[in-house]
Amino acid sequence: MKLKAKHQRLSLVIGALIALGGAGVLAFSTLGDKATYFYSPSDLAETLPTDHIRLGGMVEDGSLVRAGETVHFRVTDMRAQRTVSYTGILPDLFREGQGVIAEGRFDPVSGEFQATTILAKHDENYMPPEVAGAMKKTASLQ
Repeated sequence: MKLKAKHQRLSLVIGALIALGGAGVLAFSTLGDKATYFYSPSDLAETLPTDHIRLGGMVEDGSLVRAGETVHFRVTDMRAQRTVSYTGILPDLFREGQGVIAEGRFDPVSGEFQATTILAKHDENYMPPEVAGAMKKTASLQ
């Protein structure tokens, strides 16, 4: 039995939609595994995530301690703070009192955030949008 042209087109459109839907599901499931979420120190007052996350805020003045290639500092959102440890070369623009985003995970024993990447601000007027939003949210809660 031969299908009419109308039915052939309908079959082709349905097949294309199924293929497109399958590709979308595959892309979103893969992206979901790789996504890192942004948290401010206040967001982490109750529990510490075990996943790879982004921790952002301001580098607290007077908290920067260098021990060889390892650097310890505190990230604050002016309401809470978290200690961060990073081994490696810091960005040139990294310093106390400036916005920063640290990517990594919390050490389950010490509770210290072990950063694998440090992202610093670009110029004197720039603050990462996530950090600015979290700081504004924290300020409105006080």
